[in-house]
Amino acid sequence: MAKEISGYVKLQVKGGQANPAPPVGPALGSKGVNIMEFCKQYNARTQDKIGKVLPVLITVYTDKSFDFVIKTPPAAVQLLEASKLQSGSKEPNRNKVGKVNWSQVEAIAQDKMSDLNCFTLHSAMKMVAGTARSMGILVDGNAPWEN
Repeated sequence: MAKEISGYVKLQVKGGQANPAPPVGPALGSKGVNIMEFCKQYNARTQDKIGKVLPVLITVYTDKSFDFVIKTPPAAVQLLEASKLQSGSKEPNRNKVGKVNWSQVEAIAQDKMSDLNCFTLHSAMKMVAGTARSMGILVDGNAPWEN
């Protein structure tokens, strides 16, 4: 028989660097989860992605056990890495701070495809391009579907 779910917790934690300090400790402590056990398992699973911000969805069961799913890094973080920036623009509609090309957008869209709510690569690329636009990052050239 399946376990009964008591709730979900969504966190964004750097890979290989989970510790009981906020935000992990208070979020899991309020659900009654063993915080150190989560930190050990998370750090073991994310050894190859140390330092990257990774969203994690933790399913907490009524017997205080848990499962978790690690998702791909957010599109905003990947865009910052691709454009070699520290942060986006404070006024994205006026000040553009960086550039990415469509091949970089396509690579990010392919990576994020499993986490996005779209069916085609073109729609995923449009979503990533929209994220870039809202961060003040220009997307160089014409979109592949406009050629």
